[in-house]
Amino acid sequence: MSDNTVEGLRARYGERWRWLAVATVMLGTMATVLSATVVNVALHDIMLEFGIRQGQVHWLATGFIAAMTTTMLASSWLLDHFGVRKTLATAMFLFTVISLLGGFATSPEQLIAARIGQGAMAGLMQPMGMYLVFRIFPRNRRGQAMGIYGMGVILAPALGPVLGGFLVDQLDWRYVMFAPVPVTLAGVFMAWRFLPLPVSRPAPYRFDFPGLVLLGIAIGLSLDTLNRLQELAGQEARIAIEGVVAVIALVLFVIRERRARHPLVNIELLRNPAFVYANVGAMALGLALFGSTYLVPLFVQTALEFTATEAGLLMLPAGIVLGMTFPLAGRLADRLSARKLVIFGIVLFAISAMLFAVSDIELAFGWLALWTVLGRIGIGFMLPALSTGALNPLAPEQLGAGSSTINFTRQLGGAFGVNIVALTIEFGDHSGGIPTIGAFHSAWWLVAVFVAMAAIPVWKMRV
Repeated sequence: MSDNTVEGLRARYGERWRWLAVATVMLGTMATVLSATVVNVALHDIMLEFGIRQGQVHWLATGFIAAMTTTMLASSWLLDHFGVRKTLATAMFLFTVISLLGGFATSPEQLIAARIGQGAMAGLMQPMGMYLVFRIFPRNRRGQAMGIYGMGVILAPALGPVLGGFLVDQLDWRYVMFAPVPVTLAGVFMAWRFLPLPVSRPAPYRFDFPGLVLLGIAIGLSLDTLNRLQELAGQEARIAIEGVVAVIALVLFVIRERRARHPLVNIELLRNPAFVYANVGAMALGLALFGSTYLVPLFVQTALEFTATEAGLLMLPAGIVLGMTFPLAGRLADRLSARKLVIFGIVLFAISAMLFAVSDIELAFGWLALWTVLGRIGIGFMLPALSTGALNPLAPEQLGAGSSTINFTRQLGGAFGVNIVALTIEFGDHSGGIPTIGAFHSAWWLVAVFVAMAAIPVWKMRV
């Protein structure tokens, strides 16, 4: 039997074992991010096959995001009790099985259930990369490792729509569900081979299942409420009831977390100002990443009349440049102030959003590609620095809770950001039922202002 202690892995693979471990968790993260983005291009075909409308099909995206956001906070308990090796391997294996079942779904309910299951497993996998990097790399190399890890995180959403479009056009929408399977199967093998056993484990403690249920209800209903606001007519009563239940669930969740002996959210972490401010920055990063990924293709296709292929090509250079930015930003995060790097990234992204907000129909493709690249460079500087700024001050035993919390806030910012952007467009000016360029300008200004405002708490990080 292989020795998967840190010493055993080092003896077997030398110092490169750390990078093999990073590659392993990167596979899991790429599969989850790919699954989150690749399905969007298949929604039209799914609606036609099952004869369903927008009100039901949106749960393929909303259910995935809500489940992923909720279960992120459960990863800390799993890491404490089973370690990263067993937790990640099991989550990837279950993700594989659920993806296969979803691909063979015979009803929309089965497909939605599979997407929710994918999201739940994705939420468990996402914090693993950050946790592992901060456990196995020395303090002065964590930024570099996060930069390399971040390349995989960001390349997946850049390639997702391109891959999804090819699969839907050339094969069938079901292959969108099958797409992550080879990646996660390889990840299971690599996790068992390259990830270390835990050095020590805390005393067993009870999992906060009631807190998880309350949080899931609050997030799921609030996202559904925001989505339904886009078609308000005839749904006023349902929207009001869902909104009230979501608020009640959130209040009960906060009360539960304050009283629970072992809460989902580690209250001690919230007493660390740098960690709290970094989480506010992470919410802004989520809004910037997911909001712009949603906005750019929709904006250029709807307002500027680009084709789907042109929209995909517009995003591709930005994804490649972002992948190149991460290693540089990671190295700088090891040497420079985290808050200065994050604010630099915020400024670049805000400028990019403002340039989109003042664009007109005659603008050339090259300028739009350049502005997209500028925004992605900004995001590239934000992610590694936010990670080091949030987690470097924490004790080793707090890293599991810390990584799950900052991943949760980033995903939460993205989930609500996309819905708020969609609402802004829906309530903007329309012509013939299609949003005008003015509606998109309002959305871009909203994104620019929200992200720019995050510079205030980020400056208070003092790291």
